[in-house]
This record gives sequence, structure tokens and C-alpha cells, in this order.
Amino acid sequence: MTDAAASIPVTDTWWLYLIECRDGTYYAGITNDLESRYEAHVAGKGARYTRSHPPLRLLGSRPYANRSQASRAEWEIKRLPKQRKVGYLTDPATD
Repeated sequence: MTDAAASIPVTDTWWLYLIECRDGTYYAGITNDLESRYEAHVAGKGARYTRSHPPLRLLGSRPYANRSQASRAEWEIKRLPKQRKVGYLTDPATD
């Protein structure tokens, strides 16, 4: 391992994130590297949906202890109506 690689923090945290697209739609996803994943969406190299609905901004994110919990939360947020999705990220009752 190089010194540069050793200086990169390793995290087990997974993130649920919500993006507002230029057409007003929302995209929800999960990742263990939020900054890189958002940059990939902006560059057109993220999900198929954000390639055809370019991101406008990151609306928010929420950490989870593992991928399983983040995947479950992603499933839940995708079932909500649009107007309740942002609140899902900040509501402690959705833990």
C-alpha cells in the first residue's frame, strides 16, 4: 500500500442520498462514497436515470451502518410520494 493510499480514510458507513434533477424529479440511491458517487452522477457516469435526468443538486443524505440497512432505506424512500422524500432523510422516526 502506498503512503497516498494509506492516507485515504476507510469507512464502513453507507449513505442514502437524494438528488433533485433538472426536470424537478428526485433520484434516490445508496453509496459508501457519497462525494465520488455524486460527482459520477454529475459527470453523466452514474445511474442510467441521472444520465437522462441530469442532477441539479444533492438534497440530502443519511448515514447507515451497513449496506443492508441503506438498501432497506432506499427501498422505503422510493415508495414515498415526492413531497415526503426530503423529510425521510431528517425524520428520526424512520430509523
